[in-house]
Amino acid sequence: MARRLCDEAVRERSDVTASSFCWPWGRNLLVWQSARARAARLAPLGTPGLNDPRRDRVGLEVPGGHSESLRRVPGRTSERERGTPDERLVSFLAPSSFEAEQYRGLRHLVEESGKHVVGITSPIPGDGKTTTAVNLAGALAQAPGTRVLLVEADLRRPRIWDQLGLDGSDARGLADAIADDRLTLPDVVRHLPRFNLSVLPAGRSPASPYEALHSSRLDELLEEARSHYAYVVVDTPPVVPVPDCRLIARLVDGFLILVGAHRTRRELLQEALAALDSTKILGLVFNGDDRRRRGYYGYGYYSRH
Repeated sequence: MARRLCDEAVRERSDVTASSFCWPWGRNLLVWQSARARAARLAPLGTPGLNDPRRDRVGLEVPGGHSESLRRVPGRTSERERGTPDERLVSFLAPSSFEAEQYRGLRHLVEESGKHVVGITSPIPGDGKTTTAVNLAGALAQAPGTRVLLVEADLRRPRIWDQLGLDGSDARGLADAIADDRLTLPDVVRHLPRFNLSVLPAGRSPASPYEALHSSRLDELLEEARSHYAYVVVDTPPVVPVPDCRLIARLVDGFLILVGAHRTRRELLQEALAALDSTKILGLVFNGDDRRRRGYYGYGYYSRH
């Protein structure tokens, strides 16, 4: 059964390998790997040891042959007062938590990949790409002396400023700098000393986000960012509903693709993968799983130290 699901999912994507992991609660999740990765062995249902907690990780192989594993990111609900940071921003608000450690796993993957401009996207809205982008940027910024820029390139539904608990209603940002070449990158970047993070917000919504992102001015701004920051994390629009992400794809070194646990349909993931350069796909992150299993990793012990 697991092999059939895997074969169906990859039959139109021969340049991308996949492995299927069966979680202890009986879910089959597909893990897409970079085209440079060697095909992983498929663990069929009923395989001895399949319920081993070590299988609650996603094996990835990044360019250069360095194998890493991405754990799933547990979900958190978010109910907060206006003007306060979203509690899901665990890299900032709860850096010693189990969830924050999962984002450090993403940080490690990015560091080991050698990529400096990383796009965070998803097949459709609501998979958690913005929350992941902010948390990844926060995890990268925890390294002493590391300059990190978080770019809000989803001009249609900007969410970063709100997640950080800041009023961005009159903040100039990416769209403003694209429209007015007199604005420099420092004019529109906001530094947040509390988080050791710089943010380039979306700015005022343009009449046509597609045309704004199609501008050569975007190339100039991201190249400047590349030269001034160790890492640039770009929150892009989702891939399937609009073509915006495909415009940004030419400017990033690699992508992490968010998949909503128990939510994203396989055909939408296939469509997103088909739209992107498979050599730029660093990995896939299963996000929002509410089945937390800290004890399986012994994290309850280590978090006390």
